[in-house]
Amino acid sequence: MSLVRRMLLTVALLAAALALPSSAGALVVGIGDQKADMFSDPLFTGLGVAHARLAVSWDAMENAWERDQIDVWLDAARAEGVQPLVGFWHARGDRRRVLPTPSRFQYEFRQFRARYPWVTTFATWNEANHCGEPTCHRPQLVAAYYRALKRECPKCTVLAAEVLDMPNMASWVDAFQKHLGFRPKMWGLHNYLDANRLRTTGTRTLLRHTRGQIWFTETGGIVQRLNTTKVGFPESTAHAATATHWVFDRLVPLSRRITRVYLYHWNAVRGDNWDSGLVDSRGRARPALTVVRRVLRAAEARRRARLLAQVSPG
Repeated sequence: MSLVRRMLLTVALLAAALALPSSAGALVVGIGDQKADMFSDPLFTGLGVAHARLAVSWDAMENAWERDQIDVWLDAARAEGVQPLVGFWHARGDRRRVLPTPSRFQYEFRQFRARYPWVTTFATWNEANHCGEPTCHRPQLVAAYYRALKRECPKCTVLAAEVLDMPNMASWVDAFQKHLGFRPKMWGLHNYLDANRLRTTGTRTLLRHTRGQIWFTETGGIVQRLNTTKVGFPESTAHAATATHWVFDRLVPLSRRITRVYLYHWNAVRGDNWDSGLVDSRGRARPALTVVRRVLRAAEARRRARLLAQVSPG
């Protein structure tokens, strides 16, 4: 490539990158979904996304059927070169409200690591401050779980907890950190209220009450809910696209401490009581997926512009 052409290309890429939202820089974008069929969907593989999130029961290794499900999901992720983030949460069925001791939690984590030693990124507890979880009033116990994970795998990346941006979040996080005795370096945030009400309140609150990185480990726009929740959101494919815009254009730029976004979820299933899918139940891309593609293109443009800018004209 001639010097003139190289300079022109550099200028063009820099201009294109600067015209895109600043949130598209070094931000890592992932997808959360419990279904392994995501990894074989051409719409997913075409995105080039290298990160995905899965939530598993704290006692999953005790149940053959759950081990089988996790095997399928993690094997599919590994085959596609996708790095998993695994978050733990309640047991299934009539054991939903049963919480392990910290030593039992560490033992179960040890079994998980023995089965999947290549998985190294974890979240201590999924939506730990939500009162649908048995941890809602137990921040001290979750702090002990966090210590157990760090003891068992010192080299693993471990998020302190994944919290939902609801009114009790600040007090729950403060209590967690008080019992822990220090402020962890990484948190997960599920900021559905901020995303779908087009506000920044919850995200700003967690930024004020913590230090270190914050990952949006679940976020996205709501298309439809059939559950009995009293928390009101707008619901439609158009709204979901607007909410997804809001995540990347308004929430991510709030702080450089926000370094990852995992959108939940990939594809809708007819009859499910929650639908925030980027793809509908017939496998068709929705408007929110167009937003994600824009963000990923912006990130690639910035990466290429940085590389070209480093090339010496000589």
